[in-house]
Order: sequence, then structure tokens, then C-alpha cells
Amino acid sequence: MAEPVLTRRQQAIYDYLRQHQPTFTQPPTLDELCQALGLSSRGSMHKHVQALVEAGLIDPMDGKQRGVRLREPVREQMEYQLPLLGYIAAGRPIEAIENPEDVHVPPNLRTNKPCYVLQVKGDSMIEDGILNHDWVVIEKRDYARNGEIVVALIDGEEATLKRINQRPGEVMLLPANSTMEPMVYSPERVQIQGVLVGQMRSY
Repeated sequence: MAEPVLTRRQQAIYDYLRQHQPTFTQPPTLDELCQALGLSSRGSMHKHVQALVEAGLIDPMDGKQRGVRLREPVREQMEYQLPLLGYIAAGRPIEAIENPEDVHVPPNLRTNKPCYVLQVKGDSMIEDGILNHDWVVIEKRDYARNGEIVVALIDGEEATLKRINQRPGEVMLLPANSTMEPMVYSPERVQIQGVLVGQMRSY
């Protein structure tokens, strides 16, 4: 079956719906799509959406449905895709590398909140079963409970994967490797970028 041919505006609308599908609490209305994509004409937006309906990418808007929804097969496919944002050090800190690519992630390895994937480099978390070249699924948030494994950004420059312990005036990033020492910082030097919720490995 041939791929539908979309105009640039229709492709932008479809891409927006795909990229934001996991974060919608309810499907966006035509007015909300106009605002998000900088289109002033609601009528023009309706024509673009109708073209996507005819292409089989969006559910028909039959009057009973509120908001613009991707068709079910598209939604199901997207639920298994997460962005791979690069590499994360499980040894000494290195900067996470932007690498726009999607990875297939089973739903039981992620949460219903925004998540992303990083590939592990290093062996500082091996005693927690996190090995070099594993993929880790990270729930995007800026806080963590003590004992959780986090992506921590240090001094705004270097990202590392460690178990966190927070005390007044001190943040400890703990490796799971008995040959390595904990990393200790003042709280203002550490920014939490997410918490580990899943892990994958290829053999």
C-alpha cells in the first residue's frame, strides 16, 4: 500500500499529533491545533485535518468526537516508540549526545508519563545489573526519591547515571561498583533529568 502524499502543512499537523500523543490528556481541538501550529484560519485547519482523515491517518470527525485523534493503529504503533537521545555514562560523567532516533519499547518498560531512552556506556552500575551497551528507559522529571537511579546533569554540562541520595546541603551519586567511590556535590550543582523505569539488552 502506497504512503499517502501530504502537503507540508498536513505533514506538520500529523507530525505534531504523533510527537505529542503520549502527553495529551485529551485530543486537541481544531482551535488548539491552530494555536500550536501558528495557523490563523480554523477553516483551513479543518481542510488539512479532513485530508488526513481521507489519508487514513486520523479518525473521522463525525460530530460526536471531540478533538483530533490519530487512528488506532497509528496510536498503538506510537505507544511502542520512544526517542533515543544518545549515550549516558555509567562510569565517569560524559555529555549525553543528541541523536534523534526512535526505539521500540514494550509498554511494561515505560510509564504513562513522557519517557526517553539512553544507551549506557561504562560499568559503574554493573552490580545493579546495568551493563555496558544496555538501553535504559528514563521517565522525564526533575525530582527523585532517595535510592532511585537517576540521570543527573552536573554543573549543567555532564550527564551521568547513578543512584541518588539527597541530604541537606549534599547530593551523593552512588555507583553500583565496589571499585568506585561515590560522587558528592552541593545541591545546586546537580540537576535531575529523569529516573530509570526500564531497561533493555540485546544479545
